[in-house]
Amino acid sequence: MCATAFHMIAGIGTPLPRLEDERLLTGRGCYSDDFTLPGQIHAVAVRSPHAHARIVSIDAAAARAMPGVLAVLTGDDVLADGLRPVPHIPAAMSPPDIRLDNSDGSPHKLVRPMILAIGEARFVGEAVAFVVAETLAIARDAAEAVQIDYQPLPAVVTGQAAARDTDNVAVDSIVGDPAATQAGFAQAVHIVRLETDIQRVTGVPMEPRAALGDYDSASGRYTLYAGGGALVRPKREIARIFGIEPDRVRVIAHEVGGNFGTRNFFYPEFALVCWASRKVGRPVKWTCERQEAFLSDYAGRDFRIESELALDAEGNFLGLSAMSLSNLGAYTASFVPLTKGTQLMTSLYDLPAAAHARGVLTNTPCTAPYRSAGRPEAMFVIERLIDLAARAHGFDRVALRRRNLVKSTPHTNSFGVTYDSGDYETALLDVLKLADWDGYPTRLNLSQERGFHRGIGLGGYVEAQSGAPNERAEVTILPEGAVEVVIGTLSSGQGHATSFAQLVSEWLGVPTDTVRIDTSDTDRLAVGGGSHSGRSLRLAATTIHQASRGIVAKGIKFAAQSLEAAEADIEFADGRFIVKGTDRGIDLFAVARQHGPLADAADVDSRVGSYPYGWHVCEVEVDAETGVVRIERYTTIDDVGRAVNPLILHGQTHGGIAQGAGQALAELCFYETGTGQLLSGSFMDYAMPRASDFPSFATALSEVPSTNHPLGFRGGGEGGITPALGVIINAVVDALADLGVTHVEMPATPHRVWCAIRDARRQ
Repeated sequence: MCATAFHMIAGIGTPLPRLEDERLLTGRGCYSDDFTLPGQIHAVAVRSPHAHARIVSIDAAAARAMPGVLAVLTGDDVLADGLRPVPHIPAAMSPPDIRLDNSDGSPHKLVRPMILAIGEARFVGEAVAFVVAETLAIARDAAEAVQIDYQPLPAVVTGQAAARDTDNVAVDSIVGDPAATQAGFAQAVHIVRLETDIQRVTGVPMEPRAALGDYDSASGRYTLYAGGGALVRPKREIARIFGIEPDRVRVIAHEVGGNFGTRNFFYPEFALVCWASRKVGRPVKWTCERQEAFLSDYAGRDFRIESELALDAEGNFLGLSAMSLSNLGAYTASFVPLTKGTQLMTSLYDLPAAAHARGVLTNTPCTAPYRSAGRPEAMFVIERLIDLAARAHGFDRVALRRRNLVKSTPHTNSFGVTYDSGDYETALLDVLKLADWDGYPTRLNLSQERGFHRGIGLGGYVEAQSGAPNERAEVTILPEGAVEVVIGTLSSGQGHATSFAQLVSEWLGVPTDTVRIDTSDTDRLAVGGGSHSGRSLRLAATTIHQASRGIVAKGIKFAAQSLEAAEADIEFADGRFIVKGTDRGIDLFAVARQHGPLADAADVDSRVGSYPYGWHVCEVEVDAETGVVRIERYTTIDDVGRAVNPLILHGQTHGGIAQGAGQALAELCFYETGTGQLLSGSFMDYAMPRASDFPSFATALSEVPSTNHPLGFRGGGEGGITPALGVIINAVVDALADLGVTHVEMPATPHRVWCAIRDARRQ
């Protein structure tokens, strides 16, 4: 632990080094695969090799007869035991997210998976059988011995192809203000158009998924050891699948080695290990292999967007029209990317807009929220349209953006979303200064002297944060000199143990290293929405603040007794209760030692959103001979309302930039047309960004308090990625503009860039 972090009071605004890092870096963390129980056995999933196929028969006799094999579970067993489908709830979880009701009045089409495929396999990698054996090696051998007769069926892997059949359409909605948008286009002098594919990517967290299930026959209770985005949600979903009361399920998790949203949703293996444990009478463990994760993890993005922007002669935006097609995958796990992307298509700009939003089913793994779900896609489109308009019609890129910015808040956009607060123009001017925008021509000349094409890209963003509305914090002052906080927002690397401790330090005046954050066990967590949609800090702050106030109020009563003074004469500051006008006092822990633990709890039901915003600037160099793109400078300013820990926020921004650059320049889940086979199913074929691909980032924070939060907070974990796709591609296209290139599709790999240059030269 950093010495400066030891036994210090570090409240809101302190760049405190993470308190949990020493424990994690010295191997004292506990990730999902680290859980081990006496007598545990191992499981392997048998997965479909077909993207779409009828399961004619499954012959597991040879596998079951192998020494050490304890069970081979199939869809027939699922039916025999009356298990229910995975209860995905694909709609947005709380306001202010707009509803994408089907425009013809029909309900959304919901297709939910069973924990093992029954009758049909719908994507390559879907679990068809579950083999349980004494050792992992035996389970693997037995899995290969399971004989499955498939009848291949036609498969569709792209949203465009799926949309040709209305049976595949799950969502079909027109939202926004079509009348005002049409009127704007009727008056337009300039119209620019962009058709683009926001390609599918996968989360590839450092820690692959793992799950350990343990059934206690004496109590009839299931325990799941598995990290993800939450604990209370999988507890409830396992109960629904098994048709039992939630109190018969317990979920335990400690560390989660990366999430990015793709681990927030329920995976069949969570239920499979618990069910298998009941079947065989021993704890059952399953650990995902990396190639298996490529096949079966929930994916992100995968949008086809057709859009138009209308402008008058002076460059005023008159209307935005878009059609978004979301590839939902084989099942309707989530509509959130489609919903949140649609409702923010106007970004920071003031203009009428209308959108036709559709979600379709394909023979691929489900898509689910992936870091800043839907918003990077929307920001990519609007920022690319603005650059296209500037280039085609002679507008200055910065001036065009400034002219059309939302000038004051609160502001309600065309989709009915009301931005809470912000100073968008000042943030824009600040990032331009920080990025030395005016000094760019000098850097351009230096690049040209070295034989490279240099480009600069600019883009803004607004981000919607909502998520599960309920949260609870239980705060206890313990006599031994510790503060315990039990709260249901499981961290997957965001630094909760530090940021939450700083909140306690701010309001109770205790050193941060005395604070223990417990998010690990549903036997202690009655309520908890998990970590997603920037909700953790916002809701944790509200509940911890309320509970802290309750503790102070209780402490004053006890302190008055200890100090033999009237309660009205006691005040609390810096962790001590003091008799006004004297130096007589007693600290918080001493009160707990004399009178017993001081505890209070607080609940929140927050259905009001928060809207972080910011601006990014990127500079790239492009080698026109090879198509290689290198990011040379990257500058950001992100508004988080109030910064609890600037150091952590900067780190989250860095990570978000890297993820955005990964999608903009390298990453792609590629499924073969016709067969649905994943051709990028390993790190040999799926390119990931590396530290050497980046310069040092220049990141800054803006702090305009949110008017939608009682303490002014907005989440800060997604700002790094939200504008990055558009900003980076804007920079790439700017670098190649003198060669006639007007657009490059993502990922802008060397081959794609080289082809764009070649095609432009031929025209």
